[in-house]
Amino acid sequence: METQNELLKAKGDQVFVGTYARYPVAMVKGEGTRLYDADGREYLDFLGGIAVAALGHCHPRVTEAICRQAGELVHVSNLYYTRPQTELAELLVANTFADRVFMANSGAEANEAAMKLARIASPEGKYGIITLEGSFHGRTLAAVAATGQSKFHQGFEPMPEGFRHAPFGDLAALEAMIDDTTCAIMCEPIQGESGVRPLEVEYLKAIRALCDARGLLLIFDEVQTGVGRTGSLYAYQQLGVVPDIMTSAKGLGNGMPIGAMLTTEKLAAKMVPGTHASTFGGNPVACAAAVATLTVMLEESFFSAVNANSTHFQAGLAKMVGKYPALVTQVRGSGMMLGLVLTETGKEHGTPIVNALLEKGFIINFAGGTALRFVPPLTVTREEIDQLLAALDVTLAEL
Repeated sequence: METQNELLKAKGDQVFVGTYARYPVAMVKGEGTRLYDADGREYLDFLGGIAVAALGHCHPRVTEAICRQAGELVHVSNLYYTRPQTELAELLVANTFADRVFMANSGAEANEAAMKLARIASPEGKYGIITLEGSFHGRTLAAVAATGQSKFHQGFEPMPEGFRHAPFGDLAALEAMIDDTTCAIMCEPIQGESGVRPLEVEYLKAIRALCDARGLLLIFDEVQTGVGRTGSLYAYQQLGVVPDIMTSAKGLGNGMPIGAMLTTEKLAAKMVPGTHASTFGGNPVACAAAVATLTVMLEESFFSAVNANSTHFQAGLAKMVGKYPALVTQVRGSGMMLGLVLTETGKEHGTPIVNALLEKGFIINFAGGTALRFVPPLTVTREEIDQLLAALDVTLAEL
């Protein structure tokens, strides 16, 4: 007899464009760190919708905000002001370097806005943007061009011009790429999709100094690292490096589709009516969810709890390195954005490890063909972390 998971999979495979390699599981309910599939099985979610469920699934304050707003106003377009959008922009401005905010629907859209701003705010003839090898900036054509991984370019060439990719961590090579057409350098403080690869603080400081010296703009893509993921509201706040433009999405709406591009008063002045827009950007329901999300995070002791649990989590993962040196080599990341890097031998088992944990009721993923990635809700408990570590221990022992 066909299970509900099998039934939904069969139906989906008949109607979806095949852009995802989906697991044969249909999720029907979420609560906190837990997900439940169509057959009633429970999972501990250490992927969080790919770093999206920052407060966990169906957080009561976010759910209440969504329901309340959905009963008042769902859409009105950006030809008018709305209370939730204004409240969200005020929260972002009050708690970051930014003076101005543009609302979008996703990280890719936020990055598109950032790249367009960098070009329009730069002198005529300056349009080039340098990103880093291993980066990931989204799936629109310009965002794919900005992404420093050739596998995402295949089949979509020619790429839009104006994007170059510097070797990871090589300041001299990056500087050598700057020419008369360059307007900005764009990077993620921690590269998520290529295996949770942090950029060294001194390297980021050197990029900031280089931008200042050469008259370039610095864009931080904090789509994944932002909204508490690394243990502070935004990762730049831990680094002592302030960008000119920053993008945010993923965890911002705790599951509702929303993105934002943040910048300074001076740069924002270059964007006037007609230069950029979004029909759904800053949707009232999504903004209400984001206001609730940020309000919870900004409460006293939230980030101290995240960082305490992160220290515990990292220590547990580090024990795996000592216990299984043939499979795992190091722990990377900060906050609740952690990667367990696999050895060359271990990489062959990356996907089987993910599948084995799924069978045991734990959700993670294998990022960049390099590391097991853990991006659970920031509200994950120490007990849940220990349950995951125990299951991972068993899985690695089986190998």
